[in-house]
Amino acid sequence: MAIINRIGDLGPEMTAWRQHLHTIPELSFDCPKTSAFIKARLEEIGVDAIHDRIAQTGIVAIIEGKGDGPTIGLRADFDALPITEETGVAYASTHPGQMHACGHDGHTAMLLGAAKYLAETRNFAGKVALIFQPAEEAGGGGEVMVQQGIMDTFDIAQVYAIHNAPGKDFGKFHTRAGPIMAAADTFHITVTGKGGHAARPHDTVDPVVAACAIVTGLQTIVSRNHRPLDQLVISATQIHTGTTDNVIPETAYLNGTIRTFDKEVQAMVVRRMEEVVAGTAAAYGCEAKLEIEFGYPPTVNDMSKAGFAAKVAAEVAGDAGVEADVEPVMGAEDFSYMLEARPGAYLMLGQGDGAGVHHPKYNFNDEIAPIGASFLARLVETAQPVR
Repeated sequence: MAIINRIGDLGPEMTAWRQHLHTIPELSFDCPKTSAFIKARLEEIGVDAIHDRIAQTGIVAIIEGKGDGPTIGLRADFDALPITEETGVAYASTHPGQMHACGHDGHTAMLLGAAKYLAETRNFAGKVALIFQPAEEAGGGGEVMVQQGIMDTFDIAQVYAIHNAPGKDFGKFHTRAGPIMAAADTFHITVTGKGGHAARPHDTVDPVVAACAIVTGLQTIVSRNHRPLDQLVISATQIHTGTTDNVIPETAYLNGTIRTFDKEVQAMVVRRMEEVVAGTAAAYGCEAKLEIEFGYPPTVNDMSKAGFAAKVAAEVAGDAGVEADVEPVMGAEDFSYMLEARPGAYLMLGQGDGAGVHHPKYNFNDEIAPIGASFLARLVETAQPVR
Protein backbone atom coordinates (compact mmCIF):
# COMPACT_ATOMS: atom_id res chain seq x y z
CA MET A 1 0.00 0.00 0.00
CA ALA A 2 1.52 3.31 -1.16
CA ILE A 3 0.48 5.72 1.58
CA ILE A 4 2.21 9.08 1.21
CA ASN A 5 5.01 9.09 3.79
CA ARG A 6 4.21 12.53 5.17
CA ILE A 7 0.55 11.63 5.54
CA GLY A 8 1.55 8.40 7.25
CA ASP A 9 3.46 10.52 9.75
CA LEU A 10 0.26 12.53 10.33
CA GLY A 11 -1.61 9.39 11.39
CA PRO A 12 -1.43 10.08 15.16
CA GLU A 13 -2.52 13.67 14.64
CA MET A 14 -5.48 12.63 12.50
CA THR A 15 -6.43 10.11 15.19
CA ALA A 16 -6.33 12.83 17.84
CA TRP A 17 -8.48 15.13 15.69
CA ARG A 18 -10.98 12.38 14.97
CA GLN A 19 -11.30 11.22 18.54
CA HIS A 20 -11.82 14.77 19.78
CA LEU A 21 -14.57 15.27 17.21
CA HIS A 22 -16.07 11.99 18.38
CA THR A 23 -16.54 13.45 21.86
CA ILE A 24 -18.55 16.44 20.59
CA PRO A 25 -21.09 15.08 18.08
CA GLU A 26 -23.61 17.62 16.80
CA LEU A 27 -26.71 17.26 14.66
CA SER A 28 -27.86 18.55 11.30
CA PHE A 29 -26.90 22.21 10.68
CA ASP A 30 -26.36 23.02 14.36
CA CYS A 31 -22.68 22.11 14.66
CA PRO A 32 -20.90 25.15 16.18
CA LYS A 33 -18.30 23.22 18.21
CA THR A 34 -17.41 21.00 15.27
CA SER A 35 -17.16 23.94 12.88
CA ALA A 36 -15.00 25.93 15.32
CA PHE A 37 -12.63 22.97 15.74
CA ILE A 38 -12.27 22.55 11.98
CA LYS A 39 -11.67 26.27 11.48
CA ALA A 40 -8.99 26.31 14.18
CA ARG A 41 -7.17 23.39 12.57
CA LEU A 42 -7.35 25.04 9.13
CA GLU A 43 -5.83 28.21 10.57
CA GLU A 44 -2.99 26.17 12.09
CA ILE A 45 -2.48 24.33 8.80
CA GLY A 46 -2.13 27.62 6.95
CA VAL A 47 -4.71 27.43 4.19
CA ASP A 48 -5.03 30.54 2.04
CA ALA A 49 -8.66 31.39 2.75
CA ILE A 50 -11.42 30.18 5.06
CA HIS A 51 -15.06 30.90 4.26
CA ASP A 52 -17.34 29.86 7.11
CA ARG A 53 -21.04 30.11 8.02
CA ILE A 54 -22.06 28.46 4.76
CA ALA A 55 -25.20 26.41 5.34
CA GLN A 56 -25.00 27.79 8.90
CA THR A 57 -21.91 25.89 10.09
CA GLY A 58 -20.28 24.71 6.87
CA ILE A 59 -16.83 25.77 5.72
CA VAL A 60 -15.03 26.05 2.38
CA ALA A 61 -11.27 26.51 2.67
CA ILE A 62 -8.96 27.26 -0.26
CA ILE A 63 -5.38 26.10 -0.80
CA GLU A 64 -3.56 27.65 -3.74
CA GLY A 65 -1.17 25.54 -5.76
CA LYS A 66 1.71 26.47 -8.04
CA GLY A 67 0.52 28.39 -11.07
CA ASP A 68 -2.82 28.80 -12.77
CA GLY A 69 -5.30 26.00 -13.10
CA PRO A 70 -8.80 24.85 -12.21
CA THR A 71 -10.22 24.23 -8.74
CA ILE A 72 -10.92 20.71 -7.50
CA GLY A 73 -13.37 20.18 -4.64
CA LEU A 74 -12.95 17.64 -1.83
CA ARG A 75 -15.90 17.18 0.51
CA ALA A 76 -16.19 15.78 4.04
CA ASP A 77 -19.44 15.72 6.04
CA PHE A 78 -19.26 16.32 9.79
CA ASP A 79 -22.71 15.94 11.40
CA ALA A 80 -23.65 13.11 13.78
CA LEU A 81 -26.77 11.08 14.60
CA PRO A 82 -29.39 11.13 17.40
CA ILE A 83 -28.19 7.81 18.85
CA THR A 84 -27.02 6.94 22.35
CA GLU A 85 -23.46 5.62 22.08
CA GLU A 86 -22.61 2.11 23.33
CA THR A 87 -18.97 1.79 22.22
CA GLY A 88 -17.40 2.10 25.68
CA VAL A 89 -14.37 3.92 24.24
CA ALA A 90 -12.53 6.47 26.35
CA TYR A 91 -13.39 9.22 23.87
CA ALA A 92 -17.12 8.46 23.72
CA SER A 93 -19.70 11.16 23.12
CA THR A 94 -20.10 13.78 25.82
CA HIS A 95 -23.40 14.91 24.29
CA PRO A 96 -26.20 12.64 25.59
CA GLY A 97 -28.27 11.00 22.88
CA GLN A 98 -25.89 12.05 20.11
CA MET A 99 -22.98 10.15 18.56
CA HIS A 100 -20.81 9.88 15.49
CA ALA A 101 -22.38 6.62 14.34
CA CYS A 102 -21.56 7.05 10.66
CA GLY A 103 -17.89 8.03 10.66
CA HIS A 104 -18.25 11.65 9.67
CA ASP A 105 -15.68 12.45 12.34
CA GLY A 106 -13.28 10.23 10.41
CA HIS A 107 -14.15 11.82 7.06
CA THR A 108 -13.32 15.22 8.53
CA ALA A 109 -10.02 14.00 9.97
CA MET A 110 -9.01 12.53 6.60
CA LEU A 111 -9.74 15.78 4.78
CA LEU A 112 -7.83 17.77 7.41
CA GLY A 113 -4.88 15.40 7.00
CA ALA A 114 -4.92 15.81 3.23
CA ALA A 115 -5.22 19.58 3.71
CA LYS A 116 -2.15 19.73 5.94
CA TYR A 117 -0.07 17.81 3.40
CA LEU A 118 -1.34 19.86 0.45
CA ALA A 119 -0.71 23.16 2.25
CA GLU A 120 2.86 22.07 3.03
CA THR A 121 3.77 20.76 -0.41
CA ARG A 122 1.50 22.62 -2.86
CA ASN A 123 2.60 20.22 -5.56
CA PHE A 124 -0.39 20.95 -7.78
CA ALA A 125 -1.63 23.64 -10.14
CA GLY A 126 -4.71 25.75 -9.58
CA LYS A 127 -6.58 25.45 -6.31
CA VAL A 128 -8.22 22.92 -4.05
CA ALA A 129 -11.49 23.71 -2.29
CA LEU A 130 -11.91 21.85 1.00
CA ILE A 131 -15.65 21.49 1.61
CA PHE A 132 -16.66 20.71 5.20
CA GLN A 133 -20.40 20.07 5.18
CA PRO A 134 -23.05 19.83 7.91
CA ALA A 135 -26.43 18.09 7.75
CA GLU A 136 -25.78 15.05 5.60
CA GLU A 137 -27.84 12.82 7.88
CA ALA A 138 -30.82 15.17 7.93
CA GLY A 139 -31.51 18.44 6.24
CA GLY A 140 -29.53 18.12 3.03
CA GLY A 141 -26.56 20.32 3.82
CA GLY A 142 -25.03 19.42 0.49
CA GLU A 143 -28.03 20.85 -1.33
CA VAL A 144 -27.94 24.02 0.77
CA MET A 145 -24.25 24.58 0.10
CA VAL A 146 -24.84 24.17 -3.63
CA GLN A 147 -27.86 26.50 -3.51
CA GLN A 148 -25.73 29.07 -1.69
CA GLY A 149 -23.39 29.03 -4.67
CA ILE A 150 -20.19 27.31 -3.58
CA MET A 151 -19.60 25.72 -6.97
CA ASP A 152 -19.74 29.07 -8.78
CA THR A 153 -18.24 31.23 -6.04
CA PHE A 154 -15.13 29.07 -5.80
CA ASP A 155 -15.16 28.02 -9.47
CA ILE A 156 -15.09 24.33 -8.60
CA ALA A 157 -14.67 22.23 -11.74
CA GLN A 158 -14.93 18.72 -10.26
CA VAL A 159 -15.72 17.29 -6.84
CA TYR A 160 -15.01 14.09 -4.87
CA ALA A 161 -15.89 12.46 -1.55
CA ILE A 162 -15.13 9.28 0.43
CA HIS A 163 -17.29 7.35 2.89
CA ASN A 164 -16.02 4.67 5.23
CA ALA A 165 -17.44 1.17 4.76
CA PRO A 166 -17.54 -1.17 7.79
CA GLY A 167 -17.72 -4.83 6.84
CA LYS A 168 -15.68 -4.23 3.67
CA ASP A 169 -12.03 -5.30 3.34
CA PHE A 170 -9.68 -2.97 5.19
CA GLY A 171 -8.16 -0.32 2.93
CA LYS A 172 -10.07 -1.37 -0.19
CA PHE A 173 -11.80 1.28 -2.30
CA HIS A 174 -15.19 0.68 -3.89
CA THR A 175 -16.79 2.80 -6.59
CA ARG A 176 -18.50 2.63 -9.95
CA ALA A 177 -19.41 4.79 -12.92
CA GLY A 178 -23.03 5.89 -12.95
CA PRO A 179 -25.49 5.51 -10.04
CA ILE A 180 -23.83 4.32 -6.83
CA MET A 181 -26.48 5.27 -4.25
CA ALA A 182 -30.23 5.65 -4.55
CA ALA A 183 -32.76 8.44 -4.29
CA ALA A 184 -34.66 8.26 -1.01
CA ASP A 185 -38.28 9.45 -0.95
CA THR A 186 -40.86 9.07 1.81
CA PHE A 187 -44.58 8.43 1.41
CA HIS A 188 -47.47 9.14 3.78
CA ILE A 189 -50.96 7.71 3.20
CA THR A 190 -54.04 8.48 5.27
CA VAL A 191 -57.03 6.22 4.65
CA THR A 192 -60.42 7.48 5.85
CA GLY A 193 -63.50 5.34 6.30
CA LYS A 194 -66.32 5.21 8.82
CA GLY A 195 -65.68 3.94 12.31
CA GLY A 196 -67.97 1.91 14.49
CA HIS A 197 -68.41 -1.14 16.69
CA ALA A 198 -66.24 -4.11 15.68
CA ALA A 199 -69.23 -6.42 16.21
CA ARG A 200 -71.16 -4.54 13.52
CA PRO A 201 -68.67 -4.16 10.64
CA HIS A 202 -71.52 -3.82 8.13
CA ASP A 203 -72.33 -0.45 9.67
CA THR A 204 -68.76 0.76 9.12
CA VAL A 205 -66.38 1.45 6.26
CA ASP A 206 -63.22 -0.24 7.49
CA PRO A 207 -59.99 1.69 6.72
CA VAL A 208 -57.84 -1.09 8.20
CA VAL A 209 -58.78 -3.57 5.48
CA ALA A 210 -58.26 -0.90 2.83
CA ALA A 211 -54.85 0.01 4.30
CA CYS A 212 -53.71 -3.62 4.22
CA ALA A 213 -54.85 -3.93 0.61
CA ILE A 214 -52.94 -0.77 -0.29
CA VAL A 215 -49.71 -2.20 1.16
CA THR A 216 -50.17 -5.34 -0.94
CA GLY A 217 -51.07 -3.30 -4.02
CA LEU A 218 -47.97 -1.14 -3.74
CA GLN A 219 -45.79 -4.22 -4.14
CA THR A 220 -47.29 -4.84 -7.58
CA ILE A 221 -45.55 -1.65 -8.71
CA VAL A 222 -42.23 -3.38 -8.02
CA SER A 223 -43.25 -6.75 -9.44
CA ARG A 224 -45.38 -5.69 -12.42
CA ASN A 225 -44.82 -2.08 -13.42
CA HIS A 226 -41.09 -1.71 -13.79
CA ARG A 227 -38.33 -3.41 -15.75
CA PRO A 228 -36.93 -6.25 -13.61
CA LEU A 229 -33.32 -5.17 -14.24
CA ASP A 230 -33.97 -1.70 -12.80
CA GLN A 231 -33.43 -1.44 -9.05
CA LEU A 232 -36.49 -0.35 -7.11
CA VAL A 233 -37.60 -0.68 -3.50
CA ILE A 234 -40.98 0.32 -2.06
CA SER A 235 -41.23 -0.53 1.62
CA ALA A 236 -44.24 0.19 3.83
CA THR A 237 -42.66 0.55 7.26
CA GLN A 238 -45.47 1.85 9.47
CA ILE A 239 -49.19 1.19 9.89
CA HIS A 240 -50.91 3.09 12.71
CA THR A 241 -54.60 2.70 13.36
CA GLY A 242 -57.12 2.09 16.09
CA THR A 243 -57.10 2.39 19.87
CA THR A 244 -58.79 -0.76 21.17
CA ASP A 245 -59.93 -4.25 20.21
CA ASN A 246 -63.67 -3.68 19.75
CA VAL A 247 -63.72 -0.47 17.69
CA ILE A 248 -63.20 -0.20 13.96
CA PRO A 249 -61.33 3.12 13.60
CA GLU A 250 -62.15 6.04 11.39
CA THR A 251 -58.68 6.33 9.84
CA ALA A 252 -55.48 4.37 9.16
CA TYR A 253 -52.04 5.82 8.48
CA LEU A 254 -49.33 4.26 6.33
CA ASN A 255 -45.74 5.37 5.93
CA GLY A 256 -42.72 4.07 4.06
CA THR A 257 -39.82 4.66 1.72
CA ILE A 258 -39.18 4.60 -2.04
CA ARG A 259 -35.67 3.94 -3.38
CA THR A 260 -34.85 4.51 -7.04
CA PHE A 261 -31.82 5.24 -9.23
CA ASP A 262 -33.58 6.67 -12.26
CA LYS A 263 -35.85 9.73 -12.52
CA GLU A 264 -38.12 8.01 -15.05
CA VAL A 265 -38.60 5.08 -12.66
CA GLN A 266 -39.24 7.55 -9.85
CA ALA A 267 -41.92 9.33 -11.91
CA MET A 268 -43.55 6.01 -12.80
CA VAL A 269 -43.68 5.03 -9.12
CA VAL A 270 -45.36 8.29 -8.16
CA ARG A 271 -47.96 7.91 -10.90
CA ARG A 272 -48.74 4.30 -10.06
CA MET A 273 -48.85 4.98 -6.32
CA GLU A 274 -51.45 7.67 -6.90
CA GLU A 275 -53.52 5.21 -8.95
CA VAL A 276 -53.12 2.25 -6.58
CA VAL A 277 -53.85 4.26 -3.45
CA ALA A 278 -56.92 6.03 -4.82
CA GLY A 279 -58.28 2.99 -6.63
CA THR A 280 -57.78 0.54 -3.77
CA ALA A 281 -59.30 2.90 -1.23
CA ALA A 282 -62.32 3.42 -3.49
CA ALA A 283 -62.75 -0.33 -3.95
CA TYR A 284 -63.22 -0.61 -0.17
CA GLY A 285 -65.48 2.42 0.05
CA CYS A 286 -62.80 4.62 1.60
CA GLU A 287 -60.96 7.75 0.66
CA ALA A 288 -57.18 8.08 0.78
CA LYS A 289 -54.70 10.93 0.67
CA LEU A 290 -51.16 10.30 -0.60
CA GLU A 291 -48.27 12.64 0.16
CA ILE A 292 -44.72 12.07 -1.09
CA GLU A 293 -41.69 13.85 0.36
CA PHE A 294 -38.90 13.87 -2.19
CA GLY A 295 -35.55 13.36 -0.48
CA TYR A 296 -32.00 13.12 -1.74
CA PRO A 297 -31.65 12.35 -5.46
CA PRO A 298 -29.55 9.40 -6.62
CA THR A 299 -25.80 9.74 -6.24
CA VAL A 300 -24.49 9.42 -9.79
CA ASN A 301 -20.77 9.29 -10.52
CA ASP A 302 -19.51 10.86 -13.70
CA MET A 303 -18.32 8.13 -16.06
CA SER A 304 -14.82 9.50 -16.69
CA LYS A 305 -14.27 10.90 -13.19
CA ALA A 306 -15.17 7.58 -11.60
CA GLY A 307 -12.60 5.85 -13.77
CA PHE A 308 -10.03 8.51 -12.93
CA ALA A 309 -10.71 8.19 -9.20
CA ALA A 310 -10.37 4.42 -9.40
CA LYS A 311 -6.94 4.77 -11.05
CA VAL A 312 -5.77 7.15 -8.34
CA ALA A 313 -7.10 4.81 -5.67
CA ALA A 314 -5.11 1.97 -7.24
CA GLU A 315 -1.94 4.05 -6.88
CA VAL A 316 -2.62 4.15 -3.13
CA ALA A 317 -4.15 0.73 -2.49
CA GLY A 318 -2.87 -1.31 -5.45
CA ASP A 319 -4.94 -2.81 -8.25
CA ALA A 320 -6.32 -5.48 -5.91
CA GLY A 321 -7.32 -2.76 -3.48
CA VAL A 322 -9.91 -1.21 -5.80
CA GLU A 323 -13.28 -2.53 -6.93
CA ALA A 324 -14.24 -0.20 -9.75
CA ASP A 325 -17.63 -1.70 -10.63
CA VAL A 326 -19.24 -2.25 -7.24
CA GLU A 327 -22.96 -2.94 -7.07
CA PRO A 328 -24.96 0.20 -6.22
CA VAL A 329 -26.58 0.36 -2.79
CA MET A 330 -30.08 1.50 -1.89
CA GLY A 331 -28.95 3.95 0.80
CA ALA A 332 -28.94 7.67 0.02
CA GLU A 333 -26.34 10.43 0.32
CA ASP A 334 -26.65 14.19 -0.15
CA PHE A 335 -23.31 14.41 -1.96
CA SER A 336 -25.70 13.68 -4.84
CA TYR A 337 -26.49 17.40 -5.05
CA MET A 338 -22.83 18.27 -5.56
CA LEU A 339 -22.53 15.62 -8.27
CA GLU A 340 -25.59 17.10 -9.97
CA ALA A 341 -23.81 20.47 -9.97
CA ARG A 342 -20.36 19.28 -11.05
CA PRO A 343 -18.80 16.07 -12.42
CA GLY A 344 -16.98 13.94 -9.90
CA ALA A 345 -17.09 10.68 -7.99
CA TYR A 346 -18.05 9.17 -4.65
CA LEU A 347 -16.04 6.26 -3.24
CA MET A 348 -16.31 3.95 -0.25
CA LEU A 349 -13.27 2.86 1.75
CA GLY A 350 -13.38 -0.44 3.61
CA GLN A 351 -12.48 -0.32 7.29
CA GLY A 352 -12.71 -4.02 8.15
CA ASP A 353 -14.96 -5.84 10.58
CA GLY A 354 -17.08 -4.05 13.14
CA ALA A 355 -20.54 -2.69 13.79
CA GLY A 356 -22.27 -1.13 10.83
CA VAL A 357 -23.01 2.55 10.41
CA HIS A 358 -25.96 3.96 12.39
CA HIS A 359 -25.39 1.33 15.09
CA PRO A 360 -24.76 2.44 18.71
CA LYS A 361 -21.56 0.34 18.80
CA TYR A 362 -20.14 1.65 15.53
CA ASN A 363 -16.73 3.34 15.62
CA PHE A 364 -14.57 4.71 12.82
CA ASN A 365 -11.33 2.79 12.28
CA ASP A 366 -8.54 5.37 12.63
CA GLU A 367 -6.11 3.14 10.75
CA ILE A 368 -7.80 3.92 7.42
CA ALA A 369 -7.37 7.69 7.82
CA PRO A 370 -3.86 7.83 6.24
CA ILE A 371 -5.17 5.74 3.33
CA GLY A 372 -8.12 8.04 2.68
CA ALA A 373 -6.04 11.19 3.14
CA SER A 374 -3.38 9.88 0.76
CA PHE A 375 -6.04 9.21 -1.84
CA LEU A 376 -7.47 12.71 -1.53
CA ALA A 377 -4.04 14.29 -1.82
CA ARG A 378 -3.00 12.19 -4.80
CA LEU A 379 -6.32 12.96 -6.44
CA VAL A 380 -5.45 16.66 -6.39
CA GLU A 381 -1.84 16.19 -7.51
CA THR A 382 -2.85 13.85 -10.36
CA ALA A 383 -5.83 15.88 -11.58
CA GLN A 384 -3.92 19.17 -11.55
CA PRO A 385 -0.20 18.49 -12.05
CA VAL A 386 2.34 21.29 -12.01
CA ARG A 387 3.54 21.91 -15.55
